[in-house]
Amino acid sequence: MPEISRFYGMIILMFYNDHAPPHFHVRHAADRAIVGIESLRLLEGRLSPRALRMVLEWAALHQSELLEDWQRARSQEPLSAIEPLE
Repeated sequence: MPEISRFYGMIILMFYNDHAPPHFHVRHAADRAIVGIESLRLLEGRLSPRALRMVLEWAALHQSELLEDWQRARSQEPLSAIEPLE
């Protein structure tokens, strides 16, 4: 599962050949979550309210890059790293 970004203890990952809708995975401490790229909503799992706010802010800033990585993953191409939240 390729890591595409990391910030404030959160690891953002994307699987190859993953199911629709377009999404990414987040690991933060013991929490795991799946976030929709187009909807910018928590689809599955749990994050603290603070972590979720940061992840959604980051995703909104990089939505087009996330969608590009989603397409790369579906095509079995290398994913691009995305700048962390600062």
